[in-house]
Amino acid sequence: MTHKELYQELNYVNHSREKRHYYAQLVINQPTLIPILLDILYMTTDKISARAAWVLEFLCKEHLEYFLPYLDVFLSRIYQVTIDSALRPCAKICEYTADAYFGAAPHPVKKILQPQHKEAIIEACFDWLITEQKVAVKAYAMHILFLFGKETDWIHPELKIILERDFNHQSAAFKARSRHILKKI
Repeated sequence: MTHKELYQELNYVNHSREKRHYYAQLVINQPTLIPILLDILYMTTDKISARAAWVLEFLCKEHLEYFLPYLDVFLSRIYQVTIDSALRPCAKICEYTADAYFGAAPHPVKKILQPQHKEAIIEACFDWLITEQKVAVKAYAMHILFLFGKETDWIHPELKIILERDFNHQSAAFKARSRHILKKI
């Protein structure tokens, strides 16, 4: 499938789980489509970018290991994603990565995730927390930073400062997640 053909196919993706799952399976069955999907994700002024992100999120949920060879590309360009509906799945992909890395079960991400990957994820998460983002993105960022704070000393104190500072100015959902994370710290 070519770039143009995948782009056209993504026109049929919507928020339904069925469609996102169908197209994620299409990519899982043809992993050579992952770099094309990433190219479309980074077409950040195009609404199809978000649809590529939705498919990529479903792919990572089911088979994160297929995505790992493209982690460098994903993280080097994650700052280009600004469309809310594309940013949430990107944050979720970072959360899947962090959960797999810190999880008890063996996972290929434990060998692949390098310091520069961790730094990129941590930096993106702090950026999402201190800028105007939807609450889901901020909630994923809090969780990811909590996890990485287990092995990087300075993260938990910085995270605590931000959560306490922003607590009174954020939504009920932000406050609930903040309380949960602050109790764990």
